[in-house]
Amino acid sequence: MNLESLPLDHPFDFSGKVAVVTGGSGVLCSPMARALGQRGAAVVVTGHSNREEAEAVARQIRQEGGRASALLFDAADKKAVEQAAEIIHDQWGPVDLLINGAGGAIKEATTSPDLSFFDLPEKALRQVFNLNMMGTLFPCQVFGRDMAQKKAGAILNIISMSAYRPITRSIGYAAAKAAAMNFTMWLAVHMVQEYSPHIRVNGLAPGIFLARQNRFLLIDGKTGKLTERGHRLIDHTPMGRFGEPEELVGPALFLLSDQACYITGHTLNVDGGQGAFSGV
Repeated sequence: MNLESLPLDHPFDFSGKVAVVTGGSGVLCSPMARALGQRGAAVVVTGHSNREEAEAVARQIRQEGGRASALLFDAADKKAVEQAAEIIHDQWGPVDLLINGAGGAIKEATTSPDLSFFDLPEKALRQVFNLNMMGTLFPCQVFGRDMAQKKAGAILNIISMSAYRPITRSIGYAAAKAAAMNFTMWLAVHMVQEYSPHIRVNGLAPGIFLARQNRFLLIDGKTGKLTERGHRLIDHTPMGRFGEPEELVGPALFLLSDQACYITGHTLNVDGGQGAFSGV
């Protein structure tokens, strides 16, 4: 691709594309889903169990002039993903863009003064690993097949800064996100070498963003104020604040667009400087 062929006047035009956003009903990924809908993509907003939330995001996209539908399935259940793909194919056709945003921490897989590492329950650890790792891998298998057949497409996996350096207590989450980042690099090479250089796989690593899954760690449920942990995380973020979900949209659109046509296997940090800060 040369400079003349890059759509510089309309850099984020996804007209004619079909996009699936797992976790698209959530705090972090719903702005990405809306942004894709505003820029021409037909967007499938997926959630795990709350149909009203997924429908609300899809409805908002339609009200803004876009095309969207909502679908519930467990991203960590391959058969459920395959069944969802059949519905998506019937309604919209093959998938061109995939954002894997399903994920999060759970309290039972996080150490605390009341729960030691040695007593973390197996069920909780498997649940958080499956959600963040297998919930990334299975959609890549199922929807990546569409891209392999079309010889084009883009996948964006939502990772975490804890993939680089695990934050204390969140053993299950940090380990799963590290695995997802490694998988992102592996899949990027595999898709290029086996199928097409026009299939790209990248990651986005948010720093400290307040979402439903980590609220129990950052906000005191009784006072509504930052916990000690929340204060420490802010103190280790040079910008001195949580990220806003909308601040993930630009980086996501860039990595999914043709503007990033020579970028694959890369994870972009959106972290307020957290990864560059040594703590001193």
